[in-house]
Amino acid sequence: MNMRYLMISVIAILLAACGTPKNDGTIVIKGKVQFPDNQFKMMIYRSEGFDKIIVDSFEVKPDNTYEYTMKVDEPGEYSLDCQKWQRVQFWAEDENLEINFRGQDTAKIKIKNPPFVYINGGPSNEVMNMINFNSYRGYQMMIAISQASYKALKDDMTKYGEVSGEMYGALGDESFARTKYIVEHYADRNSVLAAVKRMNAEKNAELIEKTLAVLESKNPNYAPLVKYKKEVTEMLEQKRRVAIGSVAPHFECATQDGKMVSPEDFKGKLLVIDFWASWCGPCRQEIPHVKEVFEKYKDKGVAVLSVSIDKKEKDWLKALSEENMGWQQIRATDSGKQLMKDYQFSGIPFIILLDKEGKIVAKNLRGEKLDEAIDGCL
Repeated sequence: MNMRYLMISVIAILLAACGTPKNDGTIVIKGKVQFPDNQFKMMIYRSEGFDKIIVDSFEVKPDNTYEYTMKVDEPGEYSLDCQKWQRVQFWAEDENLEINFRGQDTAKIKIKNPPFVYINGGPSNEVMNMINFNSYRGYQMMIAISQASYKALKDDMTKYGEVSGEMYGALGDESFARTKYIVEHYADRNSVLAAVKRMNAEKNAELIEKTLAVLESKNPNYAPLVKYKKEVTEMLEQKRRVAIGSVAPHFECATQDGKMVSPEDFKGKLLVIDFWASWCGPCRQEIPHVKEVFEKYKDKGVAVLSVSIDKKEKDWLKALSEENMGWQQIRATDSGKQLMKDYQFSGIPFIILLDKEGKIVAKNLRGEKLDEAIDGCL
């Protein structure tokens, strides 16, 4: 019996050593990159709102493997970027991880649509795998919807924008339903916070409160939980500032010629503000309809202002020459980070309507909804 007990103890110790980090606040992340692109490094970062906080970067070894010991000063969700070709979100706290990547695209025509990346870890990162797979499949479906809609409606770009917009909306509902499922069934794991953050804090308030209570019962002072609750309080306060009927937050951006323009310059007119970017397919699909709106209402006291969140000015200027939009065009110089925070949106196109006094009349306007909102104010 003593020998059997000893063998079991040794096996348990070996298993623990393989899968459990040392109790020194570090975790080991290792794996292999099938097709490395060694002109770039592996990089770990975390997101703070719209800011990327780089934790560290490191090389892939000559045998295509990598191994990094990460000091976890702040448990939570992080991203591992594989040489700018792939990335995966993981939960850093108390689990060693093995993450293998395909790496760079080896096809003749290279496209950024890499395969799903699976995390070999523990219970917390099982949740991250579900979150990541949900995001991966959503992106694949978005591509399929766009291609099918374009094939069927390429001769009617306005209709194409409306139909694809409706399908994207349905896809978003599906994604939120899957996220809700994760939150409902994995409230006992700290990484459920990553799923909670992807939910609507107002619409899902009851479920979120219930989930946070489970986490709080285990560790009332858990730093990621305290931080999340503070962020939600600030976010809800900002949402109240951009509620329907509120005066739109001030901003000022430059035109192609360097002239500074703000919404206040359009006082006395209804103002359509279209937040967009050159790289955003749905934004470009919506432009033909915005053109129709501009022509239809420009003599009725309605103005249009397009606000690009393009990072690079050259990309913005190229898109302007291609789209030939006949109304005021400006670009945010910080990739729209402050605008997205002030106006509380995370996806584009984001189109809003302001009344003649600069108050928000309606938000998330696409297709016929934009016409209806304008007609309701005339």
